Amino acid sequence: MNKQRSETITVADVAGQLESLAPLSLQESYDNCGLLAGEAATIVTGILVSLDLTEAVVDEAIRRGCNLIVSHHPLIFTGLKSITGKHWVERTLLKAIRNHICLYAIHTNLDQVAAGVNQAFAQQLGLVKTKMLAPKKGLLRKLVTFVPTAEAAALRSALFAAGAGEIGRYDQASFNVTGTGTYRPLAGARPSVGQVGVLSSENETRVEVLYEAYKESRILKALFASHSYEEVAYDIYELENRHQEIGSGMLGELEKPLPVSDFLQRLKNNFGGSVRYTHPVAEKVQKIAICGGSGSFLLETAVAAGADVLVTADFKYHQFLEADNRILIADIGHFESEQFTINLLATYLSENFTNFATLSTETKTNPVNYL
Repeated sequence: MNKQRSETITVADVAGQLESLAPLSLQESYDNCGLLAGEAATIVTGILVSLDLTEAVVDEAIRRGCNLIVSHHPLIFTGLKSITGKHWVERTLLKAIRNHICLYAIHTNLDQVAAGVNQAFAQQLGLVKTKMLAPKKGLLRKLVTFVPTAEAAALRSALFAAGAGEIGRYDQASFNVTGTGTYRPLAGARPSVGQVGVLSSENETRVEVLYEAYKESRILKALFASHSYEEVAYDIYELENRHQEIGSGMLGELEKPLPVSDFLQRLKNNFGGSVRYTHPVAEKVQKIAICGGSGSFLLETAVAAGADVLVTADFKYHQFLEADNRILIADIGHFESEQFTINLLATYLSENFTNFATLSTETKTNPVNYL
């Protein structure tokens, strides 16, 4: 549990908890996640979770006593040159500020993590054996350092506590090898071991740990704080490995193959709205690729992964032709594919904060209606 019931919780506390689930560094360059309005020091009296943020959602927050709205889609997405109330975004922002309601968005960073938007999507669809459809590369780094062997265990513990050595469902992972380090302290040095001007040797352990790039500052802080050497020897390597827990979309399987018509009906029943789909390639489907929100960019990745279906939203007319009898495209609508994100976030926050209510919005924010 994040906080004791008796403690006051600030917006900064809530933001920190959300960012432990989906770090802000994972958001796409075009996105605008994090605290968008209000002060981080504000004491939270209640949280309202929504997919979209509209004037009606702010009205609901006022009515239900919530002074923090956590939305998936950011209210402020493109630049605002004025806030006069001439546009719905400006009116919504003005209403929130006037009523001292803070606004926080958790968008593409939540799309990217294994326990995020697509996991909620997969669970609703009944998928098993799930994994990232398009794992991202360039997010992992390796720290190599050299420490007196007698201090290696303590140093590893400090690095692990800072977040190093976490690989998928494993933690405290490291590689260690012992050897001899040599050095000669020069004038002005204050060696913890050895004497100025004298060549010294030390039995050392080479410690290697992987970590996610966004954790680097706190891992290096832990390294310097726990290392006894005046000058800490270390190397950092940027890795091309793909991060299997971070990326776009998700790939999974139905527990057993389903006829295409039954699968499409499941989509309709579980997600509502309507289903736009291409000509079936086979009679039954089992291997399913999904992406909450706009996922047409993952079509070729889904084909390469051997998926029978790509379920996502926002396909344009001519993009459907790209299925080319290789895969079934099923477009279920943007809101429909992400709607279960509300419950995901509300449950997560309720489990971590117990001294105020975390509520799911009752306001319909889907701008699309169906006959």
